[in-house]
Order: sequence, then C-alpha cells, then structure tokens
Amino acid sequence: MFNKILLFTLAAFAAVRAAPAPSGSLVTDKDILQYALTLEHLENAFYSTALTQFDAKAFRVAGFSPDVRERFVQIGKHEAAHVAFLSEALGSTATEPCDYFFPSTDPRTFATLSAILENAGVSAYAGAAHLITDPGYLTSAATILSVEARHATWVQGNAIDSDPLPAPFDTPLPASEVLILAFQFIVPFSCPSSNPQLPFDIQPFPTLALSDDSPAPGASIVAHVNGTDASDRPAYVAWISGSGVEYSELGPNGETTVPHGMNGTIYALAVSKKNGGMPNTSNFRSGLAVVQIS
Repeated sequence: MFNKILLFTLAAFAAVRAAPAPSGSLVTDKDILQYALTLEHLENAFYSTALTQFDAKAFRVAGFSPDVRERFVQIGKHEAAHVAFLSEALGSTATEPCDYFFPSTDPRTFATLSAILENAGVSAYAGAAHLITDPGYLTSAATILSVEARHATWVQGNAIDSDPLPAPFDTPLPASEVLILAFQFIVPFSCPSSNPQLPFDIQPFPTLALSDDSPAPGASIVAHVNGTDASDRPAYVAWISGSGVEYSELGPNGETTVPHGMNGTIYALAVSKKNGGMPNTSNFRSGLAVVQIS
C-alpha cells in the first residue's frame, strides 16, 4: 500500500522547455523513440540521484533488508542501459537530459515514487505501441516494456508492501497524459534548447486532491479540484485501469465513492461528463492522480 497518494499535475507547464509541438503533427517512429528517451532520462536520473543520496545504512534504518537497495541498484542500471540504447538508436538528434526534482525524503518515499514511475513507464510504452510502424522498433519497445513491468512488480511486492499482481491488464496512457506526469519532475527551463519537440497535445489542468491517501474499493472519499468554482465544478471522477474506465458521481461537496472492482495502480481525474468510453481532454477538469487501491 502506498504511504500516500502522489498527485501529479502540470505545474508551470509553459516554462518547461521540453514542450510538445502543436497538436495535429504527424507522429513518426523517431518521435516515439524521443518520447521514450525523455521518460528513460527521467527514470535514470531518479535512481542515480536517490541511490547516491540514500546509502545502505539509510535503507537499513528505514527498515529494509540489504537486498532491497541492491535490487534498486540493479533497476537503476537497467534504466541507464535503456538510455544508452535509445540514444544510440537516435544518434546525434537524441534528446538530452534535463534537470529534475524528485520529492523523495527517505528510502520509503523513494520506494513509493519508484512504484509510481515504473507503473507510469509501463502505461507509457503500452499506450504508444500502436503508433510504432517499424517492426524492429516495436520489438525493441516490447523488450523494454516487459522489463519495466518486472520492475513495477518487484517494487510493489518487495518494497512498498502492495499487491504485485493487482489486475489482469495494465493501463495504457496516451503520450500527452504521461508527459503531464513527467513534467512535474522537470525543473523549468532546464531542458537543452536543442531537444526536439514532441508532437503531442498537452494542456495544463488543476490538481485533483483526494481525502484518502489509499482508498479501498467502495470507500467514501472527498475529491477536490483546486482552483475551480461552482460554475465549473466537475460532475464525475473517472477511474482508469487496464480493464477500462469507471465513473463515480461527485456530490456538491466533492463526496464520491471509489468503484468496486478497482485494484492496483489506478489513474483518477475529474471530468465534466461521462463518455461512452475513455474520457478525452475536452471533458477533463483536473490533471491525473495516481492512486494505489487494494
């Protein structure tokens, strides 16, 4: 179970130099590789920074056995290998790393954030797979996706005491939504100006705050969207999982009920109305919140 829900929205969106190109641009296989490299740079920085900050003693004091940090070191090496592989494939045009900020204050919060980033990585690769046209690139992406999924499974089962196998399907996310999550950790104006723009439509949305940091299915909670008034109050919370989307009504004071059947890593956001299927950005009234439900 997560120690707390980490809410991700786009802060200072316009200030991030890794901003995407205007919507409607043609997405190429090279764009997808640049997108993947953008995320791998972030994960690589996350592990290298935290594992330098938190040594074996810090993990021991936090209550972890010695093998936990050793496994995180191995995961960090995997992320560095992904960066090297994608950078070599892209050559001189490869996206360069930015400066990053991660809110990890100790090994426990580091492990929590690791689980969220690894699950987001799985969702990113799964959501972009259909855009890849070259069979070789698709196979390479699949080999990285499977490793990211192993990371997420190990972290959930061994580092944060959460269900490592929560659902039969993972949740694919569009690149625009994954980048909104990723930009939360990028220091504004820190990305090299030479980095290529990505052809994904990204819009800033206010934060969705939930009253319970680890809700159970069927739990009554309060959901609040910062910066909205009564005239723009969302009507539902959309709970997105690998099995689809469930909607829960929002009461006048933000009260709502977590749908039954939810388990594992779920993406929640406030919306103005129900769609026939997945919500789209025209209905969004908040950014995504990453929630661990069990």
